[in-house]
Parts: sequence; structure tokens; C-alpha cells
Amino acid sequence: MKPLAALLVSSLHIHCLCLLLRGALATAPAPGAHYKYNATVYNVSAARCAGCVGGGDGTAAGSALGGLGAWAEAVEFLYYHNAVRMARWELPLAWSPRLESYARSWAAQRRADCALRHSFPEGQFALGENIFWGGAGAAWRPGDAVKDWAAEGVDYSYAANACAPGRECGHYTQIVWRRTAYVGCARVLCDDGGVFMTCNYYPPGNVVGERPY
Repeated sequence: MKPLAALLVSSLHIHCLCLLLRGALATAPAPGAHYKYNATVYNVSAARCAGCVGGGDGTAAGSALGGLGAWAEAVEFLYYHNAVRMARWELPLAWSPRLESYARSWAAQRRADCALRHSFPEGQFALGENIFWGGAGAAWRPGDAVKDWAAEGVDYSYAANACAPGRECGHYTQIVWRRTAYVGCARVLCDDGGVFMTCNYYPPGNVVGERPY
């Protein structure tokens, strides 16, 4: 009976997620307008971010989206990721505390210099990873980082499955990678007043020879 009960609970969870996703996709932002507040995208993201409370410094993040008010940094990261993904009809990501812990460890190492460095040596990535640096003098938020990465979408050619010559688009393709299911991110205020943000993804995207969606 226990395996059957577990199967029924799992099936109910998947059914509920599909209903949420159907509503989210029906009202998902069109390309180029990912960031207008969408309550359905927020609700799906919050549901996939169980236990996400407070900001990275232990306080509620102060970002507001359409009157949303204070919310957790984790939900903010997840909301913007899922807004971009749903514009491409991709399933929403879920928050991973393990990936968050990894990202937080790397962000802590960058606090002293705010250097825009990846946590893996080039070509040895075990996780997907996007990084962002914002200079001193601005209150850089998770949405700023995701918007910056997603803006590369204009330089990605689906037909060629490549970036425009001389341009980058790997941050964008990682966000919308169809097989990526989990993300965990961290934001740290650096000693020089700048902001460093990093997100890790699993399964990782940007597999050579494959298209993101």
C-alpha cells in the first residue's frame, strides 16, 4: 500500500504542477516583455521555492514588482528565470538548496575582490553557471543579473544554433535549456561596494551540438 500511496501523491503533485504551468504559459510574458509582473509566474515560482525565506543577508529582499513588496532573494532569482523560460514554453525551474549552498560558497570567496570569475576551470564545468558583476553605486538585484543574461537572447540564432559573430549568448541558453530543472543562486555585497551574483544549474546546459529548446 505504501508504494501505491506514494505513487498517488506523486501523480497528484505532477497534475497540480501541470495545471499551474498551463495557467502560467497562457499568461506568460511575450519575448521582449519578460519582466512585467506576472502573478501566475510568481505563484509557480514561489511553489517551486519551498522554504525560501528572507534575503541572502537574513532579511527580506526589498525589491518590488507590481506592488509585490518584499520577497525572498531566492524567489526573485527564480521568478525572473521562469519568466524567461515560460516565454520559450519551457518548464519552470525549481530552487535547489544544495545549488544555493554551492553558489553562496563561491560568492563568499568573491566578496573581497568582486572578480567576475567562474568557480570551475574553463572546460571543466560540472554544473551550469552564470555570473554577474555590478559596480558600486547601484542597488543591483537578482532581477538585474537575470535580465543581463537573458538580453543575450537577441544574439542567439536557433537556425544556426550559435551566437552572433563576436557576441555571447551562453548565459541566455543556459537559462532556457530544456533539460535544466534546478537552480540555486547567491548575491553578495563586495568590500568595494560592488555586487557579485552567481547562479548554478542542474542538469547543466550548453551541451555542444544540442539546441537549448
